[in-house]
Amino acid sequence: MTLTADTEAVRIEHLSKVYKDFWGRDKVRALDDLSLTIHRGEVFGLLGPNGSGKSTTIKLLLGLIFPTAGSASILGHPAGSTAINERIGFLPEESYLYRFLTGEETLHFYGRLFKIPRKELNRRVPLLLDTVGLNTKDRKRKLREYSKGMARRIGLAQALINNPDLILLDEPTTGLDPIGTREMKDLIISLKEQGKTVLLCSHLLADVQDVCERITILFRGQMQTLGQVRDLLEVKDITQIQTKGMTPAQVEEMRQFLSRMGVSDTVVTHPTTTLEDLFMRIVRERTVNGQVVPVGATPGNGHAGNGKPGM
Repeated sequence: MTLTADTEAVRIEHLSKVYKDFWGRDKVRALDDLSLTIHRGEVFGLLGPNGSGKSTTIKLLLGLIFPTAGSASILGHPAGSTAINERIGFLPEESYLYRFLTGEETLHFYGRLFKIPRKELNRRVPLLLDTVGLNTKDRKRKLREYSKGMARRIGLAQALINNPDLILLDEPTTGLDPIGTREMKDLIISLKEQGKTVLLCSHLLADVQDVCERITILFRGQMQTLGQVRDLLEVKDITQIQTKGMTPAQVEEMRQFLSRMGVSDTVVTHPTTTLEDLFMRIVRERTVNGQVVPVGATPGNGHAGNGKPGM
């Protein structure tokens, strides 16, 4: 498929960010030559340990900071352009909302900032509060009385008040109980079904595995891998055969010769590892004696290769 501005939600090309010290000397390379494309209508996972460059990437996309090199575009416009602000929703890891407002007042306040007509706002606010699971009593309480999970819910509602095309979610399940976590994941899937694009940053790898189609893993500012979740987790050197309704006698017969069994609905697949295992393996492989092994180099011998991750 040829990617164009109509099919791309986010395009990042050779993006780098270097933080400098007081004297203008390079201090931290937070992001190093990142290139990737996020398609419209997909749920994309941005993973990595603390200090890997996830937050820097989001800040660059939102125009909160400027790149040292490279470029990024969102919905066909340069990152940071005011022309697309109203089409973006953002849930930061910590939502800094006005604690003296109620849940309802919070959404009305941000809706007015987006110049949403009063009639539409009166319709949209209760729908969003229902969607994120804040009941009639909770939505009338002051935010200073909210638990962390409730604060997360109202923060998500605020991120959706403008009906955005692109939603950036940073650790969206933080503070939620298992039921709330499941509801959050169901909501992310429903956003995709509405044709919206979701960029999800999370340390909870199982959550990402449940909702994301493609992921990238960052480590020390560099992209380590990029691809479909199912492809990255597939163990290709092991073949797995699955079927149902087999008797013990059939199982024994299968061990001798599969073609003599006559079992229908047999599926031959490759078993998968978990996203958590993939994540930890990449971090371990790229670290030798506390030092980062550059992408393309072979850990342990310092020989460079040409195996940069593809897009």
